[in-house]
Amino acid sequence: MVSLTGKTAVVTGSTSGIGLAYARTMAKAGANVVINGMGEAADIEKERSAIETEFKVKAIYSPADMTRPAEIADMVALGEKTFGSVDILINNAGIQFVSPVEEFPLDKWDAIIAINLSSAFHGIRAAVPGMKKRGWGRIISTASAHSMVASPFKSAYIAAKHGIAGLTKTVALELATHKITCNCISPGYVWTPLVERQIPDTMKARNMTKDQVIKDVMLAAQPTKEFVTSDQVASLALYLCSDEASQITGANLSIDGGWTAA
Repeated sequence: MVSLTGKTAVVTGSTSGIGLAYARTMAKAGANVVINGMGEAADIEKERSAIETEFKVKAIYSPADMTRPAEIADMVALGEKTFGSVDILINNAGIQFVSPVEEFPLDKWDAIIAINLSSAFHGIRAAVPGMKKRGWGRIISTASAHSMVASPFKSAYIAAKHGIAGLTKTVALELATHKITCNCISPGYVWTPLVERQIPDTMKARNMTKDQVIKDVMLAAQPTKEFVTSDQVASLALYLCSDEASQITGANLSIDGGWTAA
């Protein structure tokens, strides 16, 4: 069993979905956590307090806006000030928008690149000095099967996820002698609020029903014909935090029901 007792994990986009599963899994292993993301204040507080109660660790919330580099740096600084270190950084914040490229709204493009790609850079930039000083660190980013293959109508998202894969490789090479690993996880379709919110736009873009979108668009790509679960993704992240995974760095690890096997 992986023990993270005495360590601190910062997880962006962790008030729901995959991010919340990451935070809960890190806490279950003994890490204090900094959660971050959007939502109703009462709902966020419920999740934060549940982490503390269930796993007997400390959890704090940062409202940092992932489009604002200074707030991302402050989030990392908050973790260091509160707990003494940020040992694990999980870049998970993400948004999506579906549209033909010639109609893609400019503001949506800018927001997706900022939140899905640039925020990871800013988080890494802020966390690396402390990790180097302590001689240990784990950086994990949520990429996507779309970091390897493309689909229509998702130009910004796919550009950002390909960028995450490249950023991961570069950072891994830079930190290879510092006992800091940097990897990304590429899930296929995971049933989360983000995926659910894509359905209406995809229905419109492809002139399909909801059932058709799920069966013929989402799960069509996954040979298992099953959604990946958030807990499965989080379990892989936990393994990457272990000593046994210390030689896994610069990797883009698929968990996609065979989507990218072809």
